[in-house]
Amino acid sequence: MTETAAAYILCGTPRSGSTLLCGYLTDTGVAGQPDSFFRTQSIDWWAEHWGLPSELRPGTDAFLSAYLAATIAEGRGDTSVFGLRLMRENLGDMSAALDRLFPGLPTDAARIDAAFGPTRYLHLRRRDKLAQAISRVRAEQSGLWHVAPDGTEVERLAPHRDPVYDFDAIDREVKALETYEQGWADWFSAQGIVPLRLDYEDLAEAPERVLPAILVHIGQEPAKARGLKPTVARLSDALSAEWAARYRAQAR
Repeated sequence: MTETAAAYILCGTPRSGSTLLCGYLTDTGVAGQPDSFFRTQSIDWWAEHWGLPSELRPGTDAFLSAYLAATIAEGRGDTSVFGLRLMRENLGDMSAALDRLFPGLPTDAARIDAAFGPTRYLHLRRRDKLAQAISRVRAEQSGLWHVAPDGTEVERLAPHRDPVYDFDAIDREVKALETYEQGWADWFSAQGIVPLRLDYEDLAEAPERVLPAILVHIGQEPAKARGLKPTVARLSDALSAEWAARYRAQAR
């Protein structure tokens, strides 16, 4: 088994299955509690959730230091491993914050190791970028982002609105997702990082094969992945398939 990692970063893109994977990893009981602690829009929420002193102004070194300590505690949970979910568009802001706290280091990877300890990387992708784009557009339109396996709403960010097919919105999202994926590839190459590459489609169809490999990669016992159940369900349906067919016909 691989030497135990102090931390891992789940590198993803929107609607790539990262919420599904974070739920599985948390439920292993040995892989921390990964979440989007450095999502720019969520930092104020996390700071309030953790009760960080109001006199610590966001953006100051004192705030960044307190925020990092709280992030590590939350991302570890009751385990010895820190887990972080990170979207490509938030990488620059996180790196800038860590550079403030650990100045003079030559690379992002060095800053990350200084902050979290020896870190391993998971790269979660979705092979079907059109399905991923449609999932993003439908979530933004409908306000519903995640449901539990029993159909209960897990995450709703806006009141319900019936989704409407929009070729331009889907096309923009496909191109944005391709750009983000290339951004991850370029960053891994520049940093000398070889991540464990994962595909959403494999995770959704055969988690019993994917999850043990992740635990081995971060130095944990793969048997901890046995018997886990998904905490969120797929939202794709016949409407998603219809939109995909319409998009392909228009894009010819």
